[in-house]
Amino acid sequence: MSGALVEGFTVTQRRYVPYSHAHYGGNLVDGAYGLGMFGDVATEMMIWTDGDEGLFAGYSAVEFLAPIQAGDVVEATGTIVRIGNRSREIAFEARVVCRANADRGPSAADVLDPPIPVTRAHGTVVVPQTVV
Repeated sequence: MSGALVEGFTVTQRRYVPYSHAHYGGNLVDGAYGLGMFGDVATEMMIWTDGDEGLFAGYSAVEFLAPIQAGDVVEATGTIVRIGNRSREIAFEARVVCRANADRGPSAADVLDPPIPVTRAHGTVVVPQTVV
């Protein structure tokens, strides 16, 4: 199903960050983790809007605001902010919505209210030219 191509169209995905993805001390995950989520959000968005996965052309801005840790639940949202003939500019934000809390026990975790913004970016996706 496609046809939702309007500025303001939004897609959100959530993902649990497994401990096997920890790459640094303190169970930190590399900053590219959020960018990988943005790619998945953009892919889903292009399927909804254009009926095609599209290709990520690049980022015009990326901000790493806070660390992502193993045991987090990360929510990534993309919103279309500009529509070109074949390009779609998307504003992204990733937030930690749940975080492990080892102080309360080995499997304890907390829902964060408010969530912690961890990554923001602006990117452009290109879709194939429509054949009429």
